Amino acid sequence: MIVGVVGKPNCGKSTFFKALTLADAEIANFPFTTIKPNFGVGYVRSECACKFFNLNCSPKNSYCKNKTRFTPIKIIDVAGLVPGAHEGKGLGNQFMDDLSQADALIHIIDISGRTNEKGEPTEGYDPEQDITWLVEEIDLWFAGIVKRNWDKIKGKMQHDSKNLLKELTSQLSGLRVSEGQIKTVLDGLGITEGPQFTDEKIRMFARTLRENSKPVMAVANKIDLDSAGNFERLKDKYDITPVCAEAELAFKEAGRKGLIDYNPGDSKFEVKEGLDEKQKKALDFLKTRILDKYGSTGVQQCLENAVFKMLNQIVVYPVENENKTADSKGNVLPDSYLITEGSTALDLAFKVHTDIGSKFINAIDCKTKMRVGKYHKLKNGDVLKIVAGR
Repeated sequence: MIVGVVGKPNCGKSTFFKALTLADAEIANFPFTTIKPNFGVGYVRSECACKFFNLNCSPKNSYCKNKTRFTPIKIIDVAGLVPGAHEGKGLGNQFMDDLSQADALIHIIDISGRTNEKGEPTEGYDPEQDITWLVEEIDLWFAGIVKRNWDKIKGKMQHDSKNLLKELTSQLSGLRVSEGQIKTVLDGLGITEGPQFTDEKIRMFARTLRENSKPVMAVANKIDLDSAGNFERLKDKYDITPVCAEAELAFKEAGRKGLIDYNPGDSKFEVKEGLDEKQKKALDFLKTRILDKYGSTGVQQCLENAVFKMLNQIVVYPVENENKTADSKGNVLPDSYLITEGSTALDLAFKVHTDIGSKFINAIDCKTKMRVGKYHKLKNGDVLKIVAGR
């Protein structure tokens, strides 16, 4: 599962990406800083199962701090998008290819209005334009792919829904959309056979498929520079989150250097020894301007909204020893996994390893000590031992 960070050039995408991941993303004040996509790992928070068992855990694929588990999620920062990208303008073709890898998109908007639609410095630009045209570009790109492949699809299929679904799934595989997602959209639009796939239905299909397969979250970045009051004007019209990626990056860098104790997403930090007067004033300024006013920098909340709300993920813990809630080496609650809400014990088994899934016998719910079958639906925070054959 991958979350994509998207937006026009010079809106703060790379800063947001680095604030999430602390990866070495190039950051500069000019368009197209990101030429090739940056990949990194972010972490989402949940109450750790160690709190339920009153144990000290020893994570391997994640980390735990103060009974809060931080579970990894892949992040991609893609090249900047400009109007006409679906036709290849700017770095459009590369942007779209990179974007296709993501399962959800965090759309970074320069809410200050100090960059135009191409990412060039300006004054008084209306960021509402960015909220609408970027999504339209992605929808047009989806529609273009369907239209370009339609003659090929028609030549292979008979006029029935089974072949239509099969051919669409094959032709759209590069977009990382599933057969289930395509079927849901076809059913919702009442398309059961090829002749119903008119140009208008193609546009509707593309837009709805994008909404289902790559939901977009709007982020009002550079909130500290919004002297025009753009966020206040737009917040009731759009579901948009105030963010200061530069502040989050500053707090994380200070935390990495041991100058402060800061948990991503928190509304405060604890100052340690070693801060000089200039650093202290800078952090105090960000605390007053961002944390005290908005409750957080917004960066961590955006990622968690994308993962838990848009992608409907929950956190579960597979273990090998149900009595010690540990792996074979004694690591307590070693791994936390993100899995889609409604997934079963068998789904988790396959996620851990294909062989374990194919040889699944049953599972043990470590919280209740009850044995459960392969269709047992998982809940957030579940700890399971998978029993598999040899």
